[in-house]
Amino acid sequence: MMLVKVLSICLLLVYHVHSYKILGLFPMGSTSHQILATKLMEGLAEAGHEVTMVSPYPTKNVPKHWKYRDIVLDGVGEKFEEYLENMNLFEMEKANAIVIMRQMSNMMSEMINNTINHPKMIKLTKSNEQFDALIIEQFHQDGLKAYASIFNCHQILLSSVGPNPWVNPTVGNPQPVSYVPHIFSGDFSKNLSFWNRSKNLAFYLLDYFMRTFFTNPHQDNFIKQICSDCPSVSELYTNASLVLLNSHTSIYQAVPLVPNMVEIGGYFIDSPKPLPKDLQEFMDNAKDGVVYFSMGSNLKSKDLPEATKSGILKVLGKLKQRVIWKFEEDLPNKPANVLIKKWCPQADILAHPKMKLFITHGGLLSTTETIYHGVPILAIPVFGDQPTNAARAEEGGYALKFHYHDFTIEKFESYLNELLNNPKYSQEVKKRSKIYHDRTMKPREAAVYWVEYVIRHNGAPHLRVAGRNLVWYKYFMVDVFAALLVVFGSLVYVAKLVVKKACCRSKKSDRKQKVL
Repeated sequence: MMLVKVLSICLLLVYHVHSYKILGLFPMGSTSHQILATKLMEGLAEAGHEVTMVSPYPTKNVPKHWKYRDIVLDGVGEKFEEYLENMNLFEMEKANAIVIMRQMSNMMSEMINNTINHPKMIKLTKSNEQFDALIIEQFHQDGLKAYASIFNCHQILLSSVGPNPWVNPTVGNPQPVSYVPHIFSGDFSKNLSFWNRSKNLAFYLLDYFMRTFFTNPHQDNFIKQICSDCPSVSELYTNASLVLLNSHTSIYQAVPLVPNMVEIGGYFIDSPKPLPKDLQEFMDNAKDGVVYFSMGSNLKSKDLPEATKSGILKVLGKLKQRVIWKFEEDLPNKPANVLIKKWCPQADILAHPKMKLFITHGGLLSTTETIYHGVPILAIPVFGDQPTNAARAEEGGYALKFHYHDFTIEKFESYLNELLNNPKYSQEVKKRSKIYHDRTMKPREAAVYWVEYVIRHNGAPHLRVAGRNLVWYKYFMVDVFAALLVVFGSLVYVAKLVVKKACCRSKKSDRKQKVL
């Protein structure tokens, strides 16, 4: 017994020694982005670390024994919501890539400006507090990396999606354009056609030029406001100790990853909890199963055109399955088998054994949850990475997709019947679910381990590849190939001169012989 007590005290001492101070800076107002940020910081607090969370919204139900401090940026979330309300997100599908990238950059610039000039953020900056690590999201907010310099701590990046052109260059990760689609390309195939590879290259180049000549100069202006002697964006951009990727090979295709990029896809998913009484009874009593329909947190089903809403209800009313539709207001004339809920515990619904199909916008969080719980999907993507996620799911064999503007009653009904009556989709997603769960450690535990690892090893410089600091013409060996081309051209030129001179001598010799 005494030995057990001694060991317990030693473990407590070790636990205390390895408790780090971690600052999470996540001003993005989007619900899905906040879920990712909050779950990561909660995992670190649960592991015993002292966490400071800066975000637009307070964290709910924080246990009293956690060392968890919320710094709520009042008004930042509301401004983001106002920005979204002034946009018709269902029309974003028609917008071209340049417009989307400009809008995203402008939106993030406004958000950063509101963050760095917020009184609570100014107070924190002047507090002289010490942190071991700063964690921010790699999402067009590189100016915020200046706080890693201010607090003299390690920089850790969270990517809300998998490897992509926004995060790969920060750590020098290879991104083969020949088979890794750009996040906005909308096309997904392991064997891209010539046309799709050309289009993919165009997206990558557009992204590079937008970041280099438009976004980064804006971010540099923010850095000057935060700290006059802080490094520039280009220096801070490649100073990441670790990148945490919300991806996994059960969802994404296999791609190269450098040592300080770690996949933790699905870390935000909690173990299933009991459903509210009405939902529990509704699902338990569905003898033919349940279809769940949600367009996510940013897209609102109420904003769908009236003709589309009535068409959807007409088709859903024909199903023998019961339907739960996350809808933001009361819906008159709904069929008897349809239950309307303004808010739904999505993961807990998907975990129910009566679940048959998930109708979704194709957001990455929703796609991950459907693989976690083994439920096939009908994807109706609208903007952002949704088309790529939907195409990836369809190619994976556990989904069908059609774009929002391609909606017809006939297509909707046909796709639903195919997914509900053909067992191959359910079988394929269950295979994917097995791959997802077959890991050396749970994704949230992996996230905590790697954050601790880079702090423990002083930024883990041994994990960083040299390629992160190479300019593009060196990275792609353009200068070497150019030099070789010059040498080869020179040799060809000299060879031609030698041959020409030899020919001239030969002709002169022939003439002399004829004269003789």
